[in-house]
Amino acid sequence: MFRRKSAWTLATLLLIITFSFQPAIGHHYDAREIYHHAWALVKENYYDTSFNGTDWPEYEHKYDDQIQNTDDAFRAIKKMLESLKDPYTRFLDPRAFQDENDAIDAHIVGIGINLQQSRDQTHLIITRTIENSPAEKAGLSPGDELIAIDNACAIGITPEQAAEHIRGQAGTSVKLAVKHAGNQAIVQITRQDIDIRAVQVKMFDSGIGYIQLSTFISSDAAKEFRRALARLAGAKGIIIDLRDNPGGLLANALEMADMLLDGGTIVSTIGRHGKHTDISSGQPLTKQPIVVLVDEESASASEILASAIKDNGRGIVLGTRTYGKGLVQEINRLPGGAALHITVSRYLTPNGSDINKVGIEPDILIENKTDQVKVAYTYLKEKIAYSKPLTKKQLLSTVTNNKTVLSVGHNLIK
Repeated sequence: MFRRKSAWTLATLLLIITFSFQPAIGHHYDAREIYHHAWALVKENYYDTSFNGTDWPEYEHKYDDQIQNTDDAFRAIKKMLESLKDPYTRFLDPRAFQDENDAIDAHIVGIGINLQQSRDQTHLIITRTIENSPAEKAGLSPGDELIAIDNACAIGITPEQAAEHIRGQAGTSVKLAVKHAGNQAIVQITRQDIDIRAVQVKMFDSGIGYIQLSTFISSDAAKEFRRALARLAGAKGIIIDLRDNPGGLLANALEMADMLLDGGTIVSTIGRHGKHTDISSGQPLTKQPIVVLVDEESASASEILASAIKDNGRGIVLGTRTYGKGLVQEINRLPGGAALHITVSRYLTPNGSDINKVGIEPDILIENKTDQVKVAYTYLKEKIAYSKPLTKKQLLSTVTNNKTVLSVGHNLIK
């Protein structure tokens, strides 16, 4: 859906969908009830019983005399959540919540970009442009920095704030200032209806399959992944590309991992009510050799899938260290159409590692993105041909001397 959202700006996510609030028929909530409902949800569900050192009972009635209407309640909730100093426990106003629902439904009205804050939270970086979207057609590309939106400075704002400024109806336009390859440019982009596809699939001439998974947020992502595996049933090996994938729904990560593993733990989550471990059914859809590509923007659900494959010895992880987001959020609907993301648990990889703020170290560290695809391709070719895979040094040497030309982004395979 994303009916009124003009940019795909989902932050790093690992979400459980519960939509826990269901209003009683005919019941009217006043503004202070909305605030108190949010306070109680955090009190009962936040994963850290110390609330990150915050005196949570102090906030129950802290803003009562300041709340006269719904907008007051929303502002008070934001202040309350900020006290936790947890960037993932956050308030979504009704429009942002609708946008999130639309993303899950895999349809937006927008320009088709994914934005993330730089690690120092000072800049907005485009991490993906949707194929054939207005943004891609306008020349925007991953790595571009968003400088301004309709002449308003975008430096230091969040992806959600940027989306608020970019929003508009299909057929209307927005003017963006971006820094592209070191040069600043102004582009005028017309918003349009966009269907989000989470998965792209290709088959190389050599019989190596390639699946690019760009998000876990769509409710269709696992179905798309299943169809991709079916299309690559005849492949000799598979590259799964999770680079620039900020995460999404926990359920999608669990289902996709189960399609690949022949047994073992997928992930363990630890929350207020104890520890829960998800185990693979041991009935994989494919047994081909796998290489997973990751980078510093591969986060949350991406890290769950990558670590499940790595720790269970199902395949290797190649690229650079991942983002390091080891916390799980639950979506909670509030009266008035808003919602909360509440961190309800942390998770451990199958080997028991807590990767939060640490990330996953790849089996083979390759920093150059073009070389990452080439090395993955060569690794699979050699693994198929020989029982003993090449060492990293041998792989790099083979890539340097190999005449095979790979250009995944341009569908060129020779």
